[in-house]
Amino acid sequence: MSISSTDAIVDTLKAHGLRVTPQRFAVYANLLERTDHPTVEQLLSDLNQAGPVSSQATIYNSLQALREVGLVREVLLEEGVVRYDANVEQHHHFRCRQCGHIEDIPWNTFHELVESHLRPGLQPERYEVTVTGCCDRCSESQ
Repeated sequence: MSISSTDAIVDTLKAHGLRVTPQRFAVYANLLERTDHPTVEQLLSDLNQAGPVSSQATIYNSLQALREVGLVREVLLEEGVVRYDANVEQHHHFRCRQCGHIEDIPWNTFHELVESHLRPGLQPERYEVTVTGCCDRCSESQ
């Protein structure tokens, strides 16, 4: 990680009113570098590769703080599994049913939600589409 990106991460955390702790910095920096939408367990494994530096509770707390200020979002693509994404821009997801690969799909891939097609009384706040299928790597191996 270059010094400019380190400075940018510190500035971003401070601009959102967060204290810059080593663990919070590490969690956010890790999420910014990846596109696989990791779970807490995957983050814990990554951050503790060179030796224990963080606990699962600390990672949960860091993610909660980052989520509350809008720097990270939770992604629910499969039942009972919470994943995290530092890409907080509107987008959709593709999930391979065979290998579990997750990939972002641009927002403008689908037409906008037509609220008049919803039953009266429903007031949507946000939505995203999850496309499930087979990725190119898995379909080539079949």
